[in-house]
Amino acid sequence: MKNIFFTLFFFIFITAFSQQEDAWLFFKDKPNAATFMANPTSMLSQRAIDRRNNLLISVDEKDVPINENYISTIKNSSGITVLGKSKWLNAIHVKGEINVINTLLSSYNFIDHIEFANKFLNPNGKSKRKKVVSNHQNKWNKTSTDFNYGSANNQIKMLKGDYLHQQGLTGGNQIIAVIDGGFPNVNTLAAFQRIRDHNQILGGYNFADRNSNFYTRDGHGTQVLSTIAGYIENEFVGTAPDAKFYLFITEIVESETVLEETLWVEAAEKADSLGVNVINTSLGYTTYDNENHSHSYEDMDGKTTFISRGAEIAASRGMLLVNAVGNSGNDSWKYMGAPADAPSVIAVGAVNSIGNIASFSSYGPTFDGRIKPEILAQGANAVIINHVSGAISSSNGTSFSSPIMAGLIACLNQNSAFLLKSYPTKKTNTIQNFNYYLKKSVFESADRYSNPTVQHGYGIPNFEVALNNYTASLEDNILTNMKISPNPVKSSFNIQNLENSSGTYSLQIFNILGKKVFEKQTVSSENIDIATFKKGIYFLKIFNDASSRTIKILKE
Repeated sequence: MKNIFFTLFFFIFITAFSQQEDAWLFFKDKPNAATFMANPTSMLSQRAIDRRNNLLISVDEKDVPINENYISTIKNSSGITVLGKSKWLNAIHVKGEINVINTLLSSYNFIDHIEFANKFLNPNGKSKRKKVVSNHQNKWNKTSTDFNYGSANNQIKMLKGDYLHQQGLTGGNQIIAVIDGGFPNVNTLAAFQRIRDHNQILGGYNFADRNSNFYTRDGHGTQVLSTIAGYIENEFVGTAPDAKFYLFITEIVESETVLEETLWVEAAEKADSLGVNVINTSLGYTTYDNENHSHSYEDMDGKTTFISRGAEIAASRGMLLVNAVGNSGNDSWKYMGAPADAPSVIAVGAVNSIGNIASFSSYGPTFDGRIKPEILAQGANAVIINHVSGAISSSNGTSFSSPIMAGLIACLNQNSAFLLKSYPTKKTNTIQNFNYYLKKSVFESADRYSNPTVQHGYGIPNFEVALNNYTASLEDNILTNMKISPNPVKSSFNIQNLENSSGTYSLQIFNILGKKVFEKQTVSSENIDIATFKKGIYFLKIFNDASSRTIKILKE
């Protein structure tokens, strides 16, 4: 009996360690980093560099490609297949037998550590994990399409997106990357004729098949794109009809594997290198065909999954990331998927045409207690373009609330370009925080901002309010950076950092008793003479209709 037990145990042990597994190999360094960083155009397009410069984001080692010798060495290792890579995480995605993958760590000193998709195989893996509910699906089974003859008015006006368009903010000068499952017929359907005629499709890539044919695979991406870019005169308009687009396929719809997380990160890296401003992702990951690779709710903390780690780096490069929160609200698994859990990602839930929450819209919060979704848009009976017939149709899913929102985020971000032109020499934290203020303004404009819920988040935003608050908050921050020099003052002082502000400002000075002792209607950075003032404390106020700042002055 002992021999039978031992034989059975040995067979199970050998079987377990001879099966094929997915893993990420993380490398220790990038030996050629200095060479690449001295020549940024070898890594990034000029447009990407310009975006970084505008936002005061430096090129760093994360931008440097993975050392090709490392990749070649692993590719040439017997029993190992390289499936993908990420320069941001300095890692490659491999497949092979468990024991063969583990041997690599001791064989090559340039490997820092290995992470298996099956967390139980990792040294610090979770020994006990809440079981992922097996009936949860990441595909678009909650998406049902039927024909109608409606228009996109409601889903745009619900968010006051029409106000942005009236201000000339229609997505011009913005590049949006749509990362999805396929874009068949975008090159032929009449609804995309306008963006084709205006050369608004800049390119794309099919990461799923490793080729340049992105007008293929699942039609979900075509329908997603239509809510941003579609146009049928007098019948249908997307939320950012004048934006430009890159179309990336990373979803392999016929299966659900952890490789898709790696492909998404590759696409985000490509988007960054091309100078993309906004990424829309109507995808989310929790459950895989291999149950051991599936994520638990504990993993929804914005820093555990490979894709969410990549998303955070994408945001740090200056891109705005918008992601569907998921369609699991009615399931036993009701939470968001990755990368919607990432802190810097704008996760979007779904409402119906009158603003009531869609029951299928996934819940938050993240495992570490953050609000998700942050905001909502129409996703129940959202108006789309059918990917086969080109007819105006309706469909359900946060897959559509996300791109509806992403288009308006791009329109609002277009205003950032206008503001940059208003003070092009401005080099302060204000510029670096453009994306922070943009998101903050959108969230604070939402109807439940003061009372968020686990399914509504902050609610439905109002982009008219968001635009006005965004501009004002940036201007207020500019005044925060304003200072006078010297202070204490003997006879005169200069106002610094005001010359780069937009608008006209007035100046008043008050004594310690609150009496106005000096006034100038139009002021910039000129010298202000207060030689005749008595010694003591004074208060200088700079203001216009939108904002103001008061600074204490000591007159010597």
